[in-house]
Amino acid sequence: QVHVVESGGGLVQPGGSLRLACEASGSIFRINDMGWYRQAPGKQRDLVAAVTSAGSTNYADSVKGRFTISRDNARNTVYLQMNSLESEDTAVYYCKANIREFSLAYALDYWGVGTQVTVSS
Repeated sequence: QVHVVESGGGLVQPGGSLRLACEASGSIFRINDMGWYRQAPGKQRDLVAAVTSAGSTNYADSVKGRFTISRDNARNTVYLQMNSLESEDTAVYYCKANIREFSLAYALDYWGVGTQVTVSS
């Protein structure tokens, strides 16, 4: 079994910063891409940022220059550093990891349950 667990959400004022973390655990053979998505009330879930196992990154236009994704392969963890937060960043943030378990010959996408980020004064 594999588990993906997010942490680090909360309430922050506009212009503030938060750091999210997402750790994968369990019977992991290899982790491929890892990424962060977000879903605001009444809206679809959208990609925020993603990072490959080699470290290549991809960002949504709305967060470029403000958010930074990174990963620690030794800890099976991906981070999202969020700076200059705006009210429009308020959403539930979900982590997704593409993981191959030891018992399988292929990789699957695993999602965390999400962590709330609220940007408000």
